Amino acid sequence: MGKLKQFFHNVMSEMRKTSWPKGKELTKYTVVVVSTVIFFALFFMLVDLGISSLVRWYFAL
Repeated sequence: MGKLKQFFHNVMSEMRKTSWPKGKELTKYTVVVVSTVIFFALFFMLVDLGISSLVRWYFAL
C-alpha cells in the first residue's frame, strides 16, 4: 500500500510542475482542434461520397 501512496504523491508533485495554458491560449487551441476536426470530417465525407458514387456507377454498368 505504501508504493501506491508514494506513486500518487509523485504524480501530484509532477502535476504541480506542469505549465498549464492560460485562458486565451486554451481558447485558441480549442478553436484550432475543433476546426481541424470539422475540416477532416468534411474532407473524408466527400471522399466517401466520391468512392461510393464510383462503386455504384461501376456496378450499374
